[in-house]
Amino acid sequence: MGKGKARTDGPVREISCRAVADTVSRLFIEANTELPEDVIGAVRSALEREESPSARQALGEVLENAGIARKEKLPLCQDTGLAIVFAELGQDVHITGGDFNSCIQDGVKKAYAAGCLRKSVCDPLSRENTGDNTPAVIHVEIVPGDRLRLIAMPKGGGAENMSAVGMILATSGPEGIRKFVIDAVVKAGPNPCPPVIIGVGIGGSIDLAPILAKRALLRRVGEVNSLDTRIAELESEILIAVNKLGIGPQGLGGKTTALAVHIEAAPCHIASLPVAVSIQCHSARHREATI
Repeated sequence: MGKGKARTDGPVREISCRAVADTVSRLFIEANTELPEDVIGAVRSALEREESPSARQALGEVLENAGIARKEKLPLCQDTGLAIVFAELGQDVHITGGDFNSCIQDGVKKAYAAGCLRKSVCDPLSRENTGDNTPAVIHVEIVPGDRLRLIAMPKGGGAENMSAVGMILATSGPEGIRKFVIDAVVKAGPNPCPPVIIGVGIGGSIDLAPILAKRALLRRVGEVNSLDTRIAELESEILIAVNKLGIGPQGLGGKTTALAVHIEAAPCHIASLPVAVSIQCHSARHREATI
């Protein structure tokens, strides 16, 4: 090729660092105070099915708490989470006025200060609090186009502690995957504040599987995997099995241990079968916006 100016398919769109920070801040405040309507709908449906008085009371309190939080602009839970951000950055976008990572971190700082949200991030060894809930965990994907999609996901420690990741036998198949997920839920018991949403990542590598599991939690509650009927069937089978465990809302027994099981999958090495489970409490918080 001859020398000359690099060619582009279209004009580059500029998005300011301030716009990114302001959007991230708004999303984390909203996510922490407003339970999504799909989650509320799933809890209401579970309440209609439940027969146990203690389970019905627990589900009723979840709904009452969500109503108060939305009305009073208060956190849904005292644990306002580790800030996780999924960003889909259009390849034709240029961030101006700062580097992209810092823009997001500034937004998280602003949200947790302005929203009076508990700051829960600390040094892993000294346990000294960073004071502003940063650094956030950021996952960036470069996509076609000139838009920036931001998803804010505050992840509480109680549910996060119940995560599981393993390299099971490559020949384990669907039955091995089912067993791994159900064993993780049994081990978690009441600790992640059920009813939970269970995100599962299958395949990829030891580092990709947990990200797939986290991404699975971003789907609308009960939205099946539309790309693979085998995965959709596995989601249904695991949900039925989990709800037969009888752990129930808040661990008090009942039919509703989980509101949904969402699975995302990726191809993996012929010798490997990574599986990850990311459990989300009933306060399934996430919010998104596109700039």
